Amino acid sequence: MNHPTDSIEFASLLCSRLCHDLLSPVGALNNGLELMADETDPEMRQRCLELLGDSARTSANKLKFFRLAFGSAGGFGDAVPTHEARVAIEGIFAGSGRVKIGWLVGEEMLEKLPVKVLLNLALIAGDALVRGGQLDIGAERRPGVTEIVVRGEGPKLVLDPDLRSALAGTLPAEGLGSRTAAAWMTRSLVTGAGGDIALSAPGEPILLFGASIPDRG
Repeated sequence: MNHPTDSIEFASLLCSRLCHDLLSPVGALNNGLELMADETDPEMRQRCLELLGDSARTSANKLKFFRLAFGSAGGFGDAVPTHEARVAIEGIFAGSGRVKIGWLVGEEMLEKLPVKVLLNLALIAGDALVRGGQLDIGAERRPGVTEIVVRGEGPKLVLDPDLRSALAGTLPAEGLGSRTAAAWMTRSLVTGAGGDIALSAPGEPILLFGASIPDRG
């Protein structure tokens, strides 16, 4: 790519990421409809309907999450109800049933930027729990700043080195791709607002992300 901050090129990387994540559930919907067209056994048709329902819910959950995590969160004002963020996070991990969510956010509303950062850090940490585990998410507003903490703990933690580098701000331009775009965006959003991101060291038994985001103005 020409430069990691090229808006069109970067948007294409995010679109590639979203299409990749949606391909499986949408493809399952298509396969299920094809099976329904040829199936005459009532029990098998009922099973197909159940699979179609699962795929539709997965697709809807992903779209709801992506709308808040990567989009402009249209329909909300300058702040987003934290309940919406919680529902989005729980929905994105609901299909596997392997990740248990601990919601430690007492605020009823947060500005769009902290919500976007919270969602992306939660997604990265949750994906690192390759065998499932506990994902705790906290956020607190203090005078002049919003602080976010995401903690992941499980039997096996795997955070891709390139994702770690993207969050830490050390990823070279040639390392930016669809897989690392969301992490790079999250870092850029935080630092662009005058804040910072902290990460636990590699090899630690617990994965910990922290973000401090100054209030606008």
